[in-house]
Amino acid sequence: MFRATKIVATLGPASSDPAVLERLLRAGVDVVRLNFSHGTAQDHRDRAALVRETAQRVGKPVALMADLQGPKIRVGKFVDGRVTLAAGAAFVLDAARETPGDIDAVGLDYKELPRDVKPGDKLLLNDGLIELAVQAVRGEQVHTVVRLGGVLSNNKGINKQGGGLTAPALTAKDMEDIKTAMSFQCEYLAVSFPKSATDMEMARQLANVAGEAHKHKPALIAKIERSGAIPQLEAILRASDGIMVARGDLAVEVGAAAVPALQKKMIRMARAMDKITITATQMMESMVHNPVPTRAEVSDVANAVLDGSDAVMLSAESAAGQYPVETVEQMALIVQEAERAEDVQLDADFTGKQFGRIDQSIAMGALFTAHHLGCKAIIALTESGSTALWMSRYNIRVPIFGVTSSTQSERRMALYRNVRPMLMASHSDRDEALADAERLLVDRGVLMPGDTYAITCGEPMGYPGGTNMLKVCRVG
Repeated sequence: MFRATKIVATLGPASSDPAVLERLLRAGVDVVRLNFSHGTAQDHRDRAALVRETAQRVGKPVALMADLQGPKIRVGKFVDGRVTLAAGAAFVLDAARETPGDIDAVGLDYKELPRDVKPGDKLLLNDGLIELAVQAVRGEQVHTVVRLGGVLSNNKGINKQGGGLTAPALTAKDMEDIKTAMSFQCEYLAVSFPKSATDMEMARQLANVAGEAHKHKPALIAKIERSGAIPQLEAILRASDGIMVARGDLAVEVGAAAVPALQKKMIRMARAMDKITITATQMMESMVHNPVPTRAEVSDVANAVLDGSDAVMLSAESAAGQYPVETVEQMALIVQEAERAEDVQLDADFTGKQFGRIDQSIAMGALFTAHHLGCKAIIALTESGSTALWMSRYNIRVPIFGVTSSTQSERRMALYRNVRPMLMASHSDRDEALADAERLLVDRGVLMPGDTYAITCGEPMGYPGGTNMLKVCRVG
């Protein structure tokens, strides 16, 4: 069965074996995420090469996403690796401390914390499992009282309730990692903790410069995980190609109860602005250790689909879990069932819409026509993939085939909702291109004699953004 919503899986120890990776791709993975918080530059280059080789063997376009680490807002290390903090105890976060921590105090990877907090602030550690109340700031020391205790281990993250930490989105490590990511021409670059459009613009500039030698420009994904990014969401979206609803750190800063409504708001705004959306964090977390998901996880994935996400993402489940392939298989089943329940309201979606571009108008016309004629497929002959992207912003049960001569565009379209990318030889003659595209889908078993389909292209051929023709055809 055709699946519209895509699956992003994180590569890690559990999935780096070539045989396991091949099973993951066959099970439904469309985008492979490389987490730059772990591993060396060479590790990432090797894994990228493995993904490219495996995708070619499977015969499937797969996009690579390089996910930057971002600022390390973390505590340091402990003498014994961890301590157990009791509620009511005093605990010091010491930016000047160089020795390992103990039950009374610990050093900080994030040296600016004393400048970012004041008495009365709440600090949430280890994804909110531990809560500290700031009592005083004395030089480089932040004196706190434990409000919610528990086990605190090495290098756990720190969040400030309500946001306000000043760490820049792009660190020196990130800047080097961008160069690494461009060396293997990742299709997507995910930027952690952006606070403004400026953060995304800087990342794009760095990526474009680093990719210039390869004539490569990646698409940028802004990871929305700071409360301060919410008021800037529209500007961040304009500076990005898409967003990731990164619910872990975001939930800690704004409160877990606020996240579902924010998720819907973010996805709705991104779709309206023709941007990509990925919903992430703990989607199938129990399957790190269990062979089946919980009912709550099933509902979470299904709701992300019904919200309109382009993709749902796996992190530890595929990177370090015991059942990576089974997790992808389960996620694909949930996605397909959720998509059966989706409403298609193209007439209502287009009411009051105005399109300022010819290519965008053609894309919308193809959707409307295919929906009302009951076409078997929509074919978008596209150089850049933009026509297929615009089509993918609306729910329609007619599959969209993004047919391109560009390998980069083919891989990039692997993340677009309801778009199946296909590679085809370049043509300068329009009629030859149309005939070749039909043959391609007939050979794949998508179209049969008597089927109708809508096809869009640009004339003259081969110019990005030049789509200006819509044709409805019947297979002879």
